[in-house]
Amino acid sequence: MTAFISTMVEAWSELRIHKTRVLLALVGVALSVAVLTTVVGVGNLAREGMRLDSERNGGREATLSVSIYPGGDGSQAVDQAETSKILDATIERFGFTHASQYKQAQGRFQFPDGVQTVELAVVDPSYGDITRVDVSQGGWFAADDADRLAPAVVVNEAFYAAAGRPDLTTNPQLTVLGANRTTAVMIGVMPNRYPEEMARAYMLTESAAAVGISDDPWGGGMGQELRIWVPAGTADELMQVLNTDLAQQLPESSVSVYRSDYAAYGDPFAMIQLMVGGIAALILLLGAVGLLNISMVTVKYRVREIGIRRSFGATSGRIFTGVMMESVVATTVAGALGVMLAVAVVKNPWVESKVAPGLDIYPAFPVEAALLGLGAAVLVGALAGAIPALVAIRVKVIDAIRF
Repeated sequence: MTAFISTMVEAWSELRIHKTRVLLALVGVALSVAVLTTVVGVGNLAREGMRLDSERNGGREATLSVSIYPGGDGSQAVDQAETSKILDATIERFGFTHASQYKQAQGRFQFPDGVQTVELAVVDPSYGDITRVDVSQGGWFAADDADRLAPAVVVNEAFYAAAGRPDLTTNPQLTVLGANRTTAVMIGVMPNRYPEEMARAYMLTESAAAVGISDDPWGGGMGQELRIWVPAGTADELMQVLNTDLAQQLPESSVSVYRSDYAAYGDPFAMIQLMVGGIAALILLLGAVGLLNISMVTVKYRVREIGIRRSFGATSGRIFTGVMMESVVATTVAGALGVMLAVAVVKNPWVESKVAPGLDIYPAFPVEAALLGLGAAVLVGALAGAIPALVAIRVKVIDAIRF
């Protein structure tokens, strides 16, 4: 330990003596590490944003989608009520804790400027967990919302604006025109998925049935869908079991069970990670080459100093360690400064909002990115210091004194 501390102290002293020579190299290393760490940090942030967007569309890893459509020539429509009973029984028998039926429908709502027909998704409460529904005002459906006398509705921002932006705590009522004219209650508002999105709403399965909203608005026996969030390790086995089980119970329908989440065919972000890694490696290489050039020049200027130290008994190992540690200590300090600069850039609110606009809570700066930056700085210092150190120990004492 004493030898290590003395080596570090000696390296720091040499850096202070030769600070003018190494300053440019340290600036280059600090910037290289900052760019390297920033690239990794921004890549991680972008990956989180893309993953969130994918989960909102297809569900979390791993989400199974069970689609049931008319079989054969399509002349025999799917029995909606019987199919719903079979799906409910399947959920209970397998013990799925996150499962939701999903149906596309058309809902007619009374707005201040008249009646409008909007896209309506008929779901169960678990749908919010499966697809990570983001609610900016109010909340998502609770399990007991199906028992409300006034059906609960969650709407998007476009729907909320068309309804006149009422206060959800004092005036959440709106009129829905199904088979029965009913007063519904807005309990939550979601952000629009894209700027020009039209009005859209969600309603629970039981509420839609009570209001008399058709879950087959286009006619022709449209099918039903069930989404289930299961552990990724059991997804493939469950796909086969559910497909066989439901096909036997619904022989006249076409049953399809597949994964709808982003990881169904492997990690789609692997290519992004590979590109980020390639850019980071190139940046690291450029930083290492620049530091190596400066280190070689510095050693040439220190030939006389090294020869005098050898004449006073300094061993080759001592010379090698001293020269290399100067580079390691310098790049470690520069790397720490570069990592701090990268954290300041990546965690800047403007950068976060541009890289991952869909996130409501941004992840912390990845520790692995900081460790990679510091590790890269130490590695560059060791590599850039080893070659000049080898040159230094080959210096002959008599030639160095004559230099």
